[in-house]
Amino acid sequence: MVDVPTQLKSVTRATRTEDRDGEPSYVQSLEQTYPSPLPDVWEAVTTAERITRWFLPVTGELELGGHYQLEGNAGGTVLDCTPPADGAAQYRITWEFGGGVSWVTIRLAADGERTRFELEHVARVADMPEGMWETYGPGATGVGWDGGLLGLGLHLGATEGSLAPGEAEAWAMTEEGKAFYRGAADGWAIAQVADGADPELAARNADATYAFYTGAAM
Repeated sequence: MVDVPTQLKSVTRATRTEDRDGEPSYVQSLEQTYPSPLPDVWEAVTTAERITRWFLPVTGELELGGHYQLEGNAGGTVLDCTPPADGAAQYRITWEFGGGVSWVTIRLAADGERTRFELEHVARVADMPEGMWETYGPGATGVGWDGGLLGLGLHLGATEGSLAPGEAEAWAMTEEGKAFYRGAADGWAIAQVADGADPELAARNADATYAFYTGAAM
């Protein structure tokens, strides 16, 4: 079993639209604090052996300028890599999937023996597939990242339970999995409304996102 309610409440979600490098862009962020020191969390999010245990198998050169490939998912290039120093660390990568390119930045900050984790995903408005944002809002991408933070939380002991990455697709169809995806989709609707969206639109987007991830009827 997975402690779904605790995990959902542990994540802070935000979404906004702003110019990045002169291009209107959707910027989504998720934050969670993990009960592990900075060096351990850094290792968990930068080494192939650890990433495979909580996210997906990954190959390539996980170093500045290197190219990575997640099994059955995105690949890209490591654009920036700043190992832990003075209580902080970060890396930035391109996220290349389905012919599109977006950008992901991971930021870590020490909090005593704990570590605050932030993931920021930036996608140009012009590059978004037609109708995707209008149908799903920020949940289409955001809920996927919620799943990633769940995996990391289980790996680092922030959330009680166990769920191997290879079990995630089947788990999404269980009552526990559906509760997670419902809560995550609704969490992104709250973030969407906080950014100024119409509450009814945000609710429709959340329903569509939940149905996409679980196969539930609309």
